[in-house]
Amino acid sequence: MTIRQCALDCEAFAQLKHIYENREEIPAKMRADGVKVIGKLGCDVPDELIIAGGMLPVQIYADPEKELKETNVYLEYAFDPMVRAQFEKIVDGTYAGQIDALAISNSTDVLIRIYLYLRELHRVEPDKAIPEVEFIDWLFTRKPMHEARNELIAKIFWETAERWAGRNITEGEFFEAAKLCNDNKAALRRMQALRCEGRISGCEALVIIGAGFFMEKAAHTELVNTVADAAAQWPVIDAPKVFFTGSNQEDTSLYEMIENAGLLIASEDHDWGARVYDRDVNLDFTPVRGLADCYMLREFSGKKAFVSQRVAALNREVTQTGAEGVIFYTNQYEEAASWDYPSQKESLEAAGRRTFGLFKMLWPCDRNEGLADAFAGLAKSMKGGTD
Repeated sequence: MTIRQCALDCEAFAQLKHIYENREEIPAKMRADGVKVIGKLGCDVPDELIIAGGMLPVQIYADPEKELKETNVYLEYAFDPMVRAQFEKIVDGTYAGQIDALAISNSTDVLIRIYLYLRELHRVEPDKAIPEVEFIDWLFTRKPMHEARNELIAKIFWETAERWAGRNITEGEFFEAAKLCNDNKAALRRMQALRCEGRISGCEALVIIGAGFFMEKAAHTELVNTVADAAAQWPVIDAPKVFFTGSNQEDTSLYEMIENAGLLIASEDHDWGARVYDRDVNLDFTPVRGLADCYMLREFSGKKAFVSQRVAALNREVTQTGAEGVIFYTNQYEEAASWDYPSQKESLEAAGRRTFGLFKMLWPCDRNEGLADAFAGLAKSMKGGTD
């Protein structure tokens, strides 16, 4: 079970799948028509301001087949391999021909380091074909002083977005874009509810969510709602439900392996999954207050949180999805993502949930020998067999 025939027979899903698999198609067409395209690294870059400026936000992603010639010159090997592959496309000129600028948020420590490397490359090799880079330095603690600081950060990015757009961005344009993004998240939450019912697989969900990173929000919202209407009649998948936490999954390869083994991924907390739609911009606030509230007070399902917050957030999300188990999966050199694992494992198992930890994994996932068999063993044990 990966992507089922009932999904493929749905025209709206087929359109999303095409966009997901042909990620440069729409951005290239829009750029040719004069629309500026802004690349994003990190889950805390405000789409609202980019869209309000008449620009298209797109997610930076890795190419697992690409030789890392430039990256091996500039970047240590002790980086998450997926991030190293993303870095290659930024510094080798690939993205210079696809985006007009790059926004990086401090969602993880490794992205902070990537920004510093790119800033230095701009300084020492100014002729290198690297997009302009803007860094968004949110504070993630919940104190009044930090709220004021984050409003300042929002104002600074607002000014940057205006410079990229070549014009002022009005409050009316911001609220229109924020409502557009909120409507998109609402549609994705409709889809999520169907995942929890077992009517949409994890692979199907990744396609539905991920297509939105490479197209206009209104068009994505319409397609997601159409898929949700159809999926309400799709057959329920008979498989143990699991929650996935850990490394970002930019394609469906790992999810296919897990679900082909006989499991159903009901949700996740990485940047290419359910984290995308976890908090709206409050339209009753001023624009900068709404941005600070949205991106500072998101659910602590990301990597910038205290251990106790991560434990509580994971327990809450697993409970909401009805998952019977949790798969922890992190790539090689992404050790920080696994630091909370002992506390999370203890808390989840105390609540009667199964945990399955895989750390320091090779990327792409098919480089790991015996991984499919490991998931098959987990599925068998969760169905009442032996490990």
